Amino acid sequence: MKPFRRPGPDAPAETGRTPPAGARRAAQAALNAWAGRGVLAAELIEAEADSGSLSAADRAFLQHLVLGVLRNVSLLDHWIGELTGGRTLDKATQWLLRAGLCEMMLLDVAAHAAVNENVALAGRAAGLVNAVLRRACRERQSMLEEMSRLPLHVRCSHPPFLVERWRRQFGNSDTEQLLRWNQEPAPVYARLNRLHPGAEQGMAELSAAQPEVDDFFLCKSAPIEPLRQGWCYVQDPSTMLAPRMLAAEPGMTVLDACAAPGGKSAVIAQSMRNEGRLVACDLPGGRLRRLEENLRRLRVTWAELLGVDWRASPGDTFPPETFDGILLAAPCSNTGVMRRRVDVRWRISENEFARMTALQRRFLECCVPLLKPGGRLVYSTCSIDREENESQVEWLQQTFPGLKCARMQTLLPQRDGVDGAFAALLIKDR
Repeated sequence: MKPFRRPGPDAPAETGRTPPAGARRAAQAALNAWAGRGVLAAELIEAEADSGSLSAADRAFLQHLVLGVLRNVSLLDHWIGELTGGRTLDKATQWLLRAGLCEMMLLDVAAHAAVNENVALAGRAAGLVNAVLRRACRERQSMLEEMSRLPLHVRCSHPPFLVERWRRQFGNSDTEQLLRWNQEPAPVYARLNRLHPGAEQGMAELSAAQPEVDDFFLCKSAPIEPLRQGWCYVQDPSTMLAPRMLAAEPGMTVLDACAAPGGKSAVIAQSMRNEGRLVACDLPGGRLRRLEENLRRLRVTWAELLGVDWRASPGDTFPPETFDGILLAAPCSNTGVMRRRVDVRWRISENEFARMTALQRRFLECCVPLLKPGGRLVYSTCSIDREENESQVEWLQQTFPGLKCARMQTLLPQRDGVDGAFAALLIKDR
């Protein structure tokens, strides 16, 4: 893939404006719910913004604050420990101090606003919150200078085991670059949908910017109207790696085994020009409904959608040797997309990799027999971990001697300027 320029970090809407208490209350509600229920931060942000009827500017601040806190939990907790003398705090006060410190230390919100508004939300802890945040105001410069001397996992707020795992795989310098990458807000890219005859003109009229590379537009925010019209689809450029490696052509019979939410299926359909047979599968229920909605909007008019749980080894879903091409974008640890999915770093555990490799092998055991002789299988993840990627390809070739690896490619965020991704092309002997 061609390199993309790296956009700088985003900023809250209307710089210099003091966000109202409603946005901060929504942030506290989202953070406390995130800690207690394990719901995705993006879903909680949307729910709180809707329930509070927040303006667009306040929604932007809400997102900026919640994700800023979650990106920096370890660093914020280090500062809280220093400022309170290691005092034990209840969870609500801990989240309130994290948010207040994030505002004044990392997001450049005016100190008086961060102090006053967060103290007003603190209830019985108002005295403590006021004292801690005012001390942080006085010591801000020295606290920021101290950051460079903190351990890397604290400074960049990642689990220590993951930092050490990456150091072993990538070395010290690349690991630090990767952690710094994950600390920046993720840009929004929109891919032009060439299955829609009016998409190119519509995007040109609504955007002064030209596509950066290969039909991708860099957007300040999600392009709501173009998305509704089906002119484009929001996805990172890294998602093109696997479907392009598959190189599906008109008239082929193709399986997208884990298709939701549909971005890769739409790319395959575009390369097939809506000619042939495309079967897109995912778990029955919400994932399949979302897949159907997205493909309909993107004018993928002929794909067959099926609810399939590959974990159940559904051997009778398709006859053997049905497909010319198979894309298996397998479930994975998501270590390549931690910049975009801020929750992942705090949900992942050391045993996650063994669990994922076992699941990936189950999916592969189901899919490989469905490939025709001479057919092409692309195994893909959004992980940057060797255990889920190159090692799986080695296992695959040992388990299925008729498969030959023709190509492998890994995209590393700190090197390639896009989300992390892996894809391997395997050809079945005739």
